[in-house]
Amino acid sequence: MAEAAAIIARGGCVAVPTETVYGLAADATDARAVAGIYAAKGRPSFNPLIVHVADLAAAERLAIFDDRARALAGRYWPGPLTLVLPHRKGSGIASLVTAGLDTIAIRVPAHRAMQALLAATGKPLAAPSANASGTISPTRAAHVMASLDGRIAAILEDGASEAGIESTIIGLAGIARLLRPGPLPARAIEAVLGAGLADAGDTITAPGQLASHYAPQKPVRLNAVAARDGEWLIGFGAVPGDDSLSKTGDLIEAAARLFDALHRADASTAASIAIAPIPPHDIGTAINDRLARAAIR
Repeated sequence: MAEAAAIIARGGCVAVPTETVYGLAADATDARAVAGIYAAKGRPSFNPLIVHVADLAAAERLAIFDDRARALAGRYWPGPLTLVLPHRKGSGIASLVTAGLDTIAIRVPAHRAMQALLAATGKPLAAPSANASGTISPTRAAHVMASLDGRIAAILEDGASEAGIESTIIGLAGIARLLRPGPLPARAIEAVLGAGLADAGDTITAPGQLASHYAPQKPVRLNAVAARDGEWLIGFGAVPGDDSLSKTGDLIEAAARLFDALHRADASTAASIAIAPIPPHDIGTAINDRLARAAIR
């Protein structure tokens, strides 16, 4: 556990069992560390990630809770329930974790290994499933090894995950919605809320949903090597600009800076946004996927 905590403190990621599936954990306040999760998984797009915290008090430092959220947390935390809530400003969570959204997905896990890792690091931990993107979610350390061997620094092994499927996700930023089915059935959630759950709808707010997340209000032009009149240019490598994802051409740094750079560009006085070419390999594939979605009008 001490070694795993040290890896996370250095900005690495570690596979760790939870009661749902094995997760790939990194410091949720460190954008570069979070980018390392995406790189290890080969994740094709920057979906929002679930932030794991030790208890309700820690959760309330990151998210804004209403009576519904407190009722569900009181009944099912710690446990396999993720709540999507308004993100509290100034929380310190990296924007890559929330995919640039104003909501945050948060959970208090019950598993002793994840709780011990939270205690050892003293950090909120972003942790999607510890498997290569598009493969079967892992419920044993051997599954993680088969999928991510050579891509991550360590695996904490503690037997099989009890639930074996990812957490139930409930959205409470507005009307209550079932965003992802999981170990807790909808009827159990509805019993606590005293009301039915709406369908997920088309808005993307949580892991396990496919489509665009954060898109700027301004038009976006991709693969730009120079700015046109009225454009804010986000550079990369040898292409300079008003901002840069990475002056050294580091794709991990680029992923870590992506959403913050898009927000800055959208808040600028420029009429539109241009973005330098990003190499289409490794985590660059994920960056290009996100940018292509951001450019859709």
